[in-house]
Amino acid sequence: MAAAKKAVLGPLVGAVDQGTSSTRFLVFNSKTAELLSHHQVEIKQEFPREGWVEQDPKEILQSVYECIEKTCEKLGQLNIDISNIKAIGVSNQRETTVVWDKLTGEPLYNAVAAPVSPGPSDPVAVVRSGSSVPAAGTSSVWLDLRTQSTVENLSKRIPGNNNFVKSKTGLPLSTYFSAVKLRWLLDNVRKVQRAVEEDRALFGTIDSWLIWSLTGGANGGVHCTDVTNASRTMLFNIHSLEWDKELCEFFEIPMKILPNVRSSSEIYGLMKAGALEGVPISGCLGDQSAALVGQMCFQDGQAKNTYGTGCFLLCNTGRKCVFSEHGLLTTVAYKLGRDKPVYYALEGSVAIAGAVIRWLRDNLGIIKTSEEIGEYLKYLNEMSPVPFFLGLGYTVVGGFTNKCHIAFAALEAVCFQTREVIKAFFLVDGGMTNNKILMQLQADILYIPVVKPSMPETTALGAAMAAGAAEGVGVWSLEPEDLSAVTMERFEPQINAEESEIRYSTWKKAVMKSVGWVTTQITFNVFGFWEILLEPSITTDH
Repeated sequence: MAAAKKAVLGPLVGAVDQGTSSTRFLVFNSKTAELLSHHQVEIKQEFPREGWVEQDPKEILQSVYECIEKTCEKLGQLNIDISNIKAIGVSNQRETTVVWDKLTGEPLYNAVAAPVSPGPSDPVAVVRSGSSVPAAGTSSVWLDLRTQSTVENLSKRIPGNNNFVKSKTGLPLSTYFSAVKLRWLLDNVRKVQRAVEEDRALFGTIDSWLIWSLTGGANGGVHCTDVTNASRTMLFNIHSLEWDKELCEFFEIPMKILPNVRSSSEIYGLMKAGALEGVPISGCLGDQSAALVGQMCFQDGQAKNTYGTGCFLLCNTGRKCVFSEHGLLTTVAYKLGRDKPVYYALEGSVAIAGAVIRWLRDNLGIIKTSEEIGEYLKYLNEMSPVPFFLGLGYTVVGGFTNKCHIAFAALEAVCFQTREVIKAFFLVDGGMTNNKILMQLQADILYIPVVKPSMPETTALGAAMAAGAAEGVGVWSLEPEDLSAVTMERFEPQINAEESEIRYSTWKKAVMKSVGWVTTQITFNVFGFWEILLEPSITTDH
């Protein structure tokens, strides 16, 4: 019997999407942006001590190889020839830090994760649990807080003025970013110290570790990163687009261990093993920048919000490096080619979003799936300003509170906190956008239209677009007239402006009142946000 003919398609582009709890490899048609196949592998998180969160870099790398192989097998089953895959892009969790031995290819320590992200700028918006023990069922890879003392010591010797770090990097001095995690490794891990002394150590974020390993590792691997990931280290000058000598001296980081900084779209090297051996790796973007590109937010003022474990909002500020006076971070959005201009963004975030849904499911047992929230809403006859819900450190009050109220308030809190960050039309993506109630709530509370693409994999799509558009690949045009039209679902506000404002102001008033009841600590954190750390008070699950 004759073998089935392979399907004839246009050039294909693959994308590694390496996230906090899983790795995926996805393959897109470069002419239509259609997702053809993908595979996903879960990855573990390790908690060696309370407040420490780590991941095994070798497990992450192996998960990438497995996802590539399985996706290629699936394409074969669809009679799609994998030789059509012309490039690979990489999108990654950003501030997670890896140090490895360039002679052996072995990690010198586990990857050290980033702590909880900063919240929105309003004093009442950042509400987090006072406990450092991860809540059951949450994706806790952000929660590593081991570098707090490192930050405190560094803050005492900032040269000149307090803007020394922020003026160069767009970032505050914080436990969140890679420089202090690298400083901790240099101070506390003898294997790292020895490797630096013997000129064997290399540092990188997850993208650097993957690209170096995939392009040959100890046998000629390319040690590089892109401008978006570099801009999240606190070592990178976002004006000159180079590692900053003064910052490296301040953090006492040897510059010889840092990766070469490249654009987000160029050929870094070729795959050296596996089903896609010889295919160029030619795109690299931090996950939030990748989503911005995937949402095609190429115009100054366009913004996107990704609803994942937290909400991350990026607003393209064009070629201007804009600094916020309200706690937002300034970061590099993308640089799509060696000779292309750099674009910047302002970033704000809500620390707890998708984790709220898992908290309702795993800690309270109120729901089994996020879709059940919609069922509960059928039983709510009217909105009540009390009860209300605040993050994972929570307060629920009211004599007639039931699980319907709590579930609804959980979604509502995500929307209210997002309003603290953005007051303009924006696009959305991420796992939570499958919840139509959340999307409608967001439109109502912002009182602006919210649109989401019918194909939600915009982070991977952005990495694929950057890879396919690279010089020497040229299978994906980023010219506006050539970009494939993406089908969008649009959510218009269904309440009037007055009701939207009343609901928002009532929520803020409720938050402020709660502070007097259960606050254990109020601090002004390094991001410029008030932090309200709450202990659980009166609760009900029925």
